[in-house]
Amino acid sequence: MTEKSTKTNALGRFWRASAWHKFWIIFALSLLVIIGGMYGVARWYQASVRSQPLQMGASFIPAYAESLELDAEETMDAMINELGVRHFRLVSYWNQLEPTPGQYNFELLDWQFEKVEQAGGTVTLSVGMRQPRWPECHIPEWATKISEEQRNQHLNQFIAAIAERYKDSPALQSYQLENEFLLHQFGECSQIEPEQVIQEMATIKAIDPEHPVVISRSNNFPLVPLREPIPDEYAISVYRRVWDTNTNRYFQYPFPNWYYAFLAGMQKIVHGKDSILHELQAEAWPPNGQSITETTLEEQNKSLDPQRLQATFQFGRDTGLREVYLWGAEYWYYRKVKLNDPSLWQIAQQEFKQVD
Repeated sequence: MTEKSTKTNALGRFWRASAWHKFWIIFALSLLVIIGGMYGVARWYQASVRSQPLQMGASFIPAYAESLELDAEETMDAMINELGVRHFRLVSYWNQLEPTPGQYNFELLDWQFEKVEQAGGTVTLSVGMRQPRWPECHIPEWATKISEEQRNQHLNQFIAAIAERYKDSPALQSYQLENEFLLHQFGECSQIEPEQVIQEMATIKAIDPEHPVVISRSNNFPLVPLREPIPDEYAISVYRRVWDTNTNRYFQYPFPNWYYAFLAGMQKIVHGKDSILHELQAEAWPPNGQSITETTLEEQNKSLDPQRLQATFQFGRDTGLREVYLWGAEYWYYRKVKLNDPSLWQIAQQEFKQVD
């Protein structure tokens, strides 16, 4: 039998197969083509930014440290002096810094900037109504009692005051505006419309045109934001091991590290903008909505132990994104000083020594 007749017979058998057989073969081939294309975009993006230095930092939120019964300043000092963190993602909670209308108290944020400046570090500063950590929207009580129009006016004035105060800091690297504002289903927040974010971005740019504005997308969705607002950079949040309330067990997202380079690559193809990994989960996710302080160390280790933390650092590097911020340094310190378990802290020390 000739090679040509063999191929003809194979095609004939395929078309004589059942409709379901054809469907699954075509589906499998299509899936391979799609995954291959995604991988190709990821590799292209990784190659396009490979010459840039890796900047690995951590988020720091005083209120979270205090919720773990830690001293906030001591925690930040330890991050700088013991871990060697030099790149910080800080927050400017509206309810903390403008407790009464038009009366700003920047003392809390000032000492954080001062510590980073003294260490020769950098700050990516979260601004707006929606910022990291539950309940996501950090609104002063007085602002909940006025109309939405009045609230947005006050919010823009607050954002302007933040930009005016910190635009000349040698530590300031970027602003992150309205954290994950497209993630409507998470947090105690009213929906933030794109038009509001566009106005807030214009407010920042009018005062400080020099520093980039970052807008973060949510976790694993493959869709690429197409419409305004279009920032200077996009950010990605990555949560890998969480508690699933539907099955009452821990769930590990199956996405490989290159998937996030694919998201960044698609974003660059569409808008010509680079992406950073702004929130890489590196803390335990307790079951059933309970707090860390209510969770035993044994249970915490089911979500995050030293081996998983080390793998998380490696995962962040392997995405190929050149700016990565770990999420949970306050938690590592809590385990060290409150639970007498320095294992995570020691891993972080080893990992931060490898960068910068």
